[in-house]
Amino acid sequence: MVLSILFSVMMMAGLFLMLWGGVGFIQDKRFFSSAPKEIVEAVPDRKPERFKGQYVIGWLMIGLSFVLMLGSIVLGVWDGIRNDYGFWQFLLRFVIMLLGLKAFDIGFFDWVLLCNNGFHFFSHYYPETNGVYGRHLFGYNWKTHLAHIVLNFPFAALLSWISTLI
Repeated sequence: MVLSILFSVMMMAGLFLMLWGGVGFIQDKRFFSSAPKEIVEAVPDRKPERFKGQYVIGWLMIGLSFVLMLGSIVLGVWDGIRNDYGFWQFLLRFVIMLLGLKAFDIGFFDWVLLCNNGFHFFSHYYPETNGVYGRHLFGYNWKTHLAHIVLNFPFAALLSWISTLI
Protein backbone atom coordinates (compact mmCIF):
# COMPACT_ATOMS: atom_id res chain seq x y z
CA MET A 1 0.00 0.00 0.00
CA VAL A 2 2.78 2.43 0.89
CA LEU A 3 4.56 1.76 -2.39
CA SER A 4 1.32 2.27 -4.32
CA ILE A 5 0.99 5.72 -2.74
CA LEU A 6 4.66 6.44 -3.48
CA PHE A 7 4.13 5.44 -7.13
CA SER A 8 1.10 7.72 -7.22
CA VAL A 9 3.23 10.59 -5.88
CA MET A 10 5.75 9.87 -8.66
CA MET A 11 2.93 10.22 -11.17
CA MET A 12 1.84 13.48 -9.53
CA ALA A 13 5.38 14.84 -9.80
CA GLY A 14 5.42 13.83 -13.45
CA LEU A 15 2.11 15.54 -14.13
CA PHE A 16 3.30 18.74 -12.44
CA LEU A 17 6.56 18.62 -14.39
CA MET A 18 4.54 18.29 -17.59
CA LEU A 19 2.42 21.33 -16.69
CA TRP A 20 5.44 23.37 -15.66
CA GLY A 21 7.38 22.48 -18.81
CA GLY A 22 4.45 23.36 -21.07
CA VAL A 23 3.16 26.47 -19.32
CA GLY A 24 6.39 27.86 -17.91
CA PHE A 25 8.94 27.03 -20.57
CA ILE A 26 7.39 26.10 -23.92
CA GLN A 27 4.63 28.69 -23.49
CA ASP A 28 2.41 27.61 -26.33
CA LYS A 29 -1.37 28.07 -26.28
CA ARG A 30 -1.85 24.40 -27.19
CA PHE A 31 -1.00 23.52 -23.59
CA PHE A 32 -4.12 25.39 -22.48
CA SER A 33 -6.53 23.21 -24.45
CA SER A 34 -8.19 21.95 -21.26
CA ALA A 35 -8.29 25.36 -19.55
CA PRO A 36 -11.47 27.43 -19.18
CA LYS A 37 -12.34 29.51 -22.24
CA GLU A 38 -11.76 32.77 -20.31
CA ILE A 39 -8.14 31.83 -19.75
CA VAL A 40 -7.61 30.45 -23.26
CA GLU A 41 -8.86 33.76 -24.68
CA ALA A 42 -6.43 35.73 -22.48
CA VAL A 43 -3.36 33.65 -23.36
CA PRO A 44 -1.33 34.62 -26.46
CA ASP A 45 -0.68 31.93 -29.09
CA ARG A 46 3.03 31.70 -28.32
CA LYS A 47 5.44 33.76 -26.26
CA PRO A 48 9.00 34.51 -27.33
CA GLU A 49 11.86 32.82 -25.53
CA ARG A 50 12.91 34.67 -22.39
CA PHE A 51 16.35 33.04 -22.63
CA LYS A 52 18.15 30.82 -25.12
CA GLY A 53 17.24 27.17 -24.71
CA GLN A 54 14.00 27.83 -22.82
CA TYR A 55 11.91 25.70 -25.18
CA VAL A 56 14.44 22.87 -25.07
CA ILE A 57 14.28 22.85 -21.28
CA GLY A 58 10.48 22.71 -21.46
CA TRP A 59 10.52 19.73 -23.82
CA LEU A 60 13.11 17.98 -21.64
CA MET A 61 10.84 18.53 -18.63
CA ILE A 62 7.92 17.02 -20.51
CA GLY A 63 10.07 14.06 -21.55
CA LEU A 64 11.13 13.54 -17.94
CA SER A 65 7.49 13.75 -16.87
CA PHE A 66 6.64 10.83 -19.15
CA VAL A 67 9.58 8.87 -17.76
CA LEU A 68 8.33 9.49 -14.21
CA MET A 69 4.75 8.56 -14.99
CA LEU A 70 5.51 5.46 -17.05
CA GLY A 71 8.30 4.53 -14.65
CA SER A 72 5.90 4.50 -11.74
CA ILE A 73 3.68 2.04 -13.59
CA VAL A 74 6.64 -0.15 -14.54
CA LEU A 75 7.91 -0.11 -10.95
CA GLY A 76 4.41 -0.94 -9.74
CA VAL A 77 4.27 -3.93 -12.06
CA TRP A 78 7.80 -5.04 -11.17
CA ASP A 79 7.16 -4.82 -7.43
CA GLY A 80 3.85 -6.65 -7.80
CA ILE A 81 5.46 -9.48 -9.77
CA ARG A 82 8.27 -9.69 -7.22
CA ASN A 83 5.69 -10.00 -4.43
CA ASP A 84 3.44 -12.48 -6.31
CA TYR A 85 0.49 -10.11 -6.69
CA GLY A 86 -2.68 -11.47 -8.16
CA PHE A 87 -5.15 -9.62 -10.34
CA TRP A 88 -7.03 -8.02 -7.43
CA GLN A 89 -3.88 -6.78 -5.73
CA PHE A 90 -2.67 -5.24 -8.98
CA LEU A 91 -6.11 -3.74 -9.53
CA LEU A 92 -6.10 -2.13 -6.09
CA ARG A 93 -2.60 -0.75 -6.70
CA PHE A 94 -3.46 0.78 -10.07
CA VAL A 95 -6.78 2.17 -8.87
CA ILE A 96 -4.97 3.87 -5.97
CA MET A 97 -2.34 5.26 -8.33
CA LEU A 98 -4.78 6.54 -10.97
CA LEU A 99 -7.38 7.94 -8.60
CA GLY A 100 -4.60 9.58 -6.57
CA LEU A 101 -3.37 11.22 -9.75
CA LYS A 102 -6.90 12.41 -10.62
CA ALA A 103 -7.40 13.76 -7.08
CA PHE A 104 -4.13 15.70 -7.46
CA ASP A 105 -5.30 17.05 -10.80
CA ILE A 106 -8.62 18.25 -9.40
CA GLY A 107 -7.37 19.38 -5.99
CA PHE A 108 -4.06 20.97 -6.86
CA PHE A 109 -4.24 21.97 -10.52
CA ASP A 110 -7.87 23.02 -10.66
CA TRP A 111 -8.55 24.28 -7.14
CA VAL A 112 -5.18 25.63 -5.97
CA LEU A 113 -3.43 26.76 -9.16
CA LEU A 114 -6.38 27.65 -11.37
CA CYS A 115 -9.25 28.76 -9.14
CA ASN A 116 -7.20 30.42 -6.42
CA ASN A 117 -4.19 31.47 -8.53
CA GLY A 118 -2.06 29.59 -6.02
CA PHE A 119 1.60 30.50 -5.93
CA HIS A 120 0.72 32.88 -8.81
CA PHE A 121 1.79 29.99 -11.03
CA PHE A 122 -0.12 30.83 -14.20
CA SER A 123 -0.10 34.60 -13.73
CA HIS A 124 3.70 34.53 -13.26
CA TYR A 125 4.16 33.17 -16.78
CA TYR A 126 1.04 34.79 -18.26
CA PRO A 127 0.37 38.16 -16.59
CA GLU A 128 -2.37 38.68 -19.20
CA THR A 129 -4.51 36.25 -17.19
CA ASN A 130 -4.55 38.32 -13.98
CA GLY A 131 -8.09 38.98 -12.92
CA VAL A 132 -9.46 36.00 -14.85
CA TYR A 133 -8.90 33.43 -12.10
CA GLY A 134 -11.51 32.77 -9.50
CA ARG A 135 -13.40 30.14 -7.61
CA HIS A 136 -16.20 30.38 -10.15
CA LEU A 137 -13.97 28.38 -12.53
CA PHE A 138 -13.96 25.29 -10.30
CA GLY A 139 -15.86 22.48 -11.91
CA TYR A 140 -15.79 23.94 -15.42
CA ASN A 141 -14.53 20.58 -16.70
CA TRP A 142 -16.43 18.23 -14.39
CA LYS A 143 -17.63 16.06 -17.27
CA THR A 144 -14.06 15.42 -18.40
CA HIS A 145 -12.97 14.61 -14.86
CA LEU A 146 -15.90 12.27 -14.40
CA ALA A 147 -15.07 10.50 -17.67
CA HIS A 148 -11.43 10.09 -16.56
CA ILE A 149 -12.50 8.70 -13.20
CA VAL A 150 -14.82 6.18 -14.83
CA LEU A 151 -12.20 5.20 -17.43
CA ASN A 152 -9.55 4.72 -14.71
CA PHE A 153 -11.26 1.50 -13.61
CA PRO A 154 -11.15 -0.38 -16.93
CA PHE A 155 -7.64 0.97 -17.57
CA ALA A 156 -6.51 -0.27 -14.14
CA ALA A 157 -8.16 -3.63 -14.89
CA LEU A 158 -6.34 -3.84 -18.22
CA LEU A 159 -3.01 -3.00 -16.58
CA SER A 160 -3.73 -5.59 -13.88
CA TRP A 161 -4.57 -8.26 -16.42
CA ILE A 162 -1.41 -7.53 -18.42
CA SER A 163 0.63 -7.56 -15.21
CA THR A 164 -0.65 -11.03 -14.29
CA LEU A 165 0.39 -12.32 -17.72
CA ILE A 166 4.00 -11.24 -17.27
